Amino acid sequence: MKTILNIIWLVLSGFWLFLGYALAGVIMCILIVTIPWGIASFRIGVYALWPFGYTAAERQDAGAASCLGNGIWLLLAGWWLALGHIVTGIALCVTIIGIPFGIANFKLIPVSLLPLGREIVRTDQPFAAR
Repeated sequence: MKTILNIIWLVLSGFWLFLGYALAGVIMCILIVTIPWGIASFRIGVYALWPFGYTAAERQDAGAASCLGNGIWLLLAGWWLALGHIVTGIALCVTIIGIPFGIANFKLIPVSLLPLGREIVRTDQPFAAR
């Protein structure tokens, strides 16, 4: 079932969202100082490409540097990626079939705004591994 949902997601919105994250990652990697944000953008972009069966979990070892980094990310790229999720989610919610995908898009907004200090884990992993 996850595979079918992921394929429909890929066609409806996943590919375009991934391209947005890839563009943000390339822009961030051009500047040497922002390479960690570029890597985070690629990681979250893969999650936005194929989200069903995975979840974003808070890292327990994330500290003040992640908080500061998220603030910088929010100013540089997070707000327009979140805006892309909002627009795509609203467009998907127009149809009855697209409502679950629109809701999934809205669930990706916090990850797009604050990606540092989170890791992407499989949903079938034991809770101890998260």
